[in-house]
Amino acid sequence: MSAEPHGQRIVAAARGWIGTPYRHQGSRKGVGCDCLGLVRGVWTEITGSVTQDPGAYAPDWAERAGAERLLLAARLHCGDPVGLSEVMAGDIVLFRWRDGVSAKHAGILSGPDHFIHAYEPVGVIESALVPSWWRRIAAVHRIPQTS
Repeated sequence: MSAEPHGQRIVAAARGWIGTPYRHQGSRKGVGCDCLGLVRGVWTEITGSVTQDPGAYAPDWAERAGAERLLLAARLHCGDPVGLSEVMAGDIVLFRWRDGVSAKHAGILSGPDHFIHAYEPVGVIESALVPSWWRRIAAVHRIPQTS
């Protein structure tokens, strides 16, 4: 996993969110965010544009919805997923808790074996990407470079 300048900028932006408390549906650095709010906030910092508003969502939305809303939104904003052999620091990683349920958690890769995510109840942290996380990866997407 290389750390290209674009990916380094994304990781630096994501690390700036570390310590932000966990707040369901939040997206404000230092105030509160959930995993989606973290990714949306970093996206805005890096691209200068705001992603679509996901609207209200319950904590158990993925278990009830059946639709791959997170994967569809990632594809809309980032294009096709990146293969696991091509991941780089700065990539968005999406997780599903178990087979048969929609992808529900998101983070940003900070290195070959770490990622930054908003995790209830501790807030935004950098965690080891241990095997139990790797096997839950549903997709990896790359934030496009802007000119």
